[in-house]
Amino acid sequence: MVTEPAVPDEAGTRPLADTQPPAGTLRLRGQTFAGRRYAVMGVINRTPDSFYDRGATYALEAALASADHAVAAGVDIIDVGGVKAGYGAHVDEAEEIRRTVPFVRELRDRHPGVVISVDTWRAEVGRAVAEAGADMINDTWAGADPDLARVAAEYGTGLVCSHSGGLAPRTDPHRVRYDDVVADVVSGVCALAERAVSVGVRSDGVMIDPTHDFGKNTYHSLELTRRLSELSATGWPVLVAVSNKDFVGETLQAGVTERGDGTLATLAVSAREGARVFRVHDVAAARAALDVVAAVG
Repeated sequence: MVTEPAVPDEAGTRPLADTQPPAGTLRLRGQTFAGRRYAVMGVINRTPDSFYDRGATYALEAALASADHAVAAGVDIIDVGGVKAGYGAHVDEAEEIRRTVPFVRELRDRHPGVVISVDTWRAEVGRAVAEAGADMINDTWAGADPDLARVAAEYGTGLVCSHSGGLAPRTDPHRVRYDDVVADVVSGVCALAERAVSVGVRSDGVMIDPTHDFGKNTYHSLELTRRLSELSATGWPVLVAVSNKDFVGETLQAGVTERGDGTLATLAVSAREGARVFRVHDVAAARAALDVVAAVG
């Protein structure tokens, strides 16, 4: 693997990236997440058609109020989304930027210490939010835009490397099959993480996400949860985004608003299996559950 020179950052120059994973260490906005320090990532969707909140935080003031509430509840990272993950109305780059950049800019001023992540697969959106103050790019579509990693390298942001089973952004799985879903995920996310570091993303800013339900059915998502330790054993910090997802609902035969208990159970199992960052809708409940897991040790 060829390592390219790092891009200068605000401090001058950054040393060449090391392709070795950082033994689970994650550093974002001057904070180190290591050992049993679980990071709670609160979701704020700047979309009118979110599967969960149905547009409750689409308006700027509503989104800022939600962020204030999340910070008070102990959030570590706020993840901002400008496009619904699944099927829906087309959203172009300009509209995604309009939904995310003003919010990121305001949030950065309002809460200087909170880590800001933006969920996007587009390099130009990544560039715009990084310039507005985002600390991390959450690429939930597995490098669909290969330039996104270069943007993360250029601006020194963190990067989430995910697995979508080869699906294009905003498409749902249909009769998807794997010989071994966990092996496929481990191979895919590690390859993306190594590629990211090779183009200049700092190794302690990279996370891997098995990306439950993306390119997977309920059996696959349960198997990933059961064997999550195989991802944490890679040395890359593991993010799990399981909050209120369909595999929880199908397991419990529960609607979107009835999946809270199943979500907390999945978070606890994931933490015990080595996950480090947890993307959730209910920050206070997740913080409490993960604090108990950490206390048990």
